[in-house]
Amino acid sequence: MGLRFDGRVAIVTGAGGALGRSHALELARRGSRVVVNDVGGSVHGVGEAKTPAQDVVDEITAMGGEAIANFESVSSVAGGQAIVESALDAFGRIDILVNNAGILRDKAFHNMEAADIDAVLDVHLRGAMYVTQPVFKLMRQQQYGRIVNTTSASGLFGNFGQANYGAAKAGLFGLTRVLALEGARVNIRVNAIAPLARTRMTEGLLGDLAKLLDPESVSAVVAYLAHESCAVNGQVYSVAGSRVARIFMAESHGAVLPDLTAEAVRDNLEAIDDEDHYLVPGSLTEAAQIIQQAIGA
Repeated sequence: MGLRFDGRVAIVTGAGGALGRSHALELARRGSRVVVNDVGGSVHGVGEAKTPAQDVVDEITAMGGEAIANFESVSSVAGGQAIVESALDAFGRIDILVNNAGILRDKAFHNMEAADIDAVLDVHLRGAMYVTQPVFKLMRQQQYGRIVNTTSASGLFGNFGQANYGAAKAGLFGLTRVLALEGARVNIRVNAIAPLARTRMTEGLLGDLAKLLDPESVSAVVAYLAHESCAVNGQVYSVAGSRVARIFMAESHGAVLPDLTAEAVRDNLEAIDDEDHYLVPGSLTEAAQIIQQAIGA
């Protein structure tokens, strides 16, 4: 039986093109009403235009769906609240939030200006928090919600020239983990994707691989994570073309060094770094319990 979203309402940020557009269309095809949010700026976050978001709304309505356009920026508290209020005014509720809005200001770190750092953090990390907080409050009240964040391999594994972007995306991983814990008791599931797809951000960077990386494949994973039947919580999935894989934070089994000195670290580094036996704590509490068991406290 297909996964349907009849009666549900979704907000998709940065939905005027590429991945966001694909997510909005996929959710709409499956019955969700959609708030298509996009400020309509360039990939560097410059300018505004209403056409991208409105074009996606027109696509949705042309196929028989329901959608409204929203042109607010995610990068302020007021903007986040306005996006939420537009959804409530139009549809009366919010069940799904897909934090997808993003820009790039790539530059080697030693050449990066404060404006490049602020702009990227404002859209990716603060923007996700500004939209998510009012949504999260509503979801707690209705005891239901699905949130999908967009992180990146650049933040989880690193990528040259993307200190601002990588820091923001790594922050979204932390946000996902914390909100998954805070929302678990009230049926809020919070997960993230780390996508690689053919978009204007990756245009010219992927070579021959680009033809295999349709945005629609990423949207399939988003649709699953956004569905009421999804019990997954606090996870990150790498999605590229037809490949889906779970990304997780782990730590080695480690070594207990009663005489812990710099020299002891040097002499036991192989055991400390050993990846054959790793642990995957589900929270800070579980991480502390592992430490307690290891040192016998």
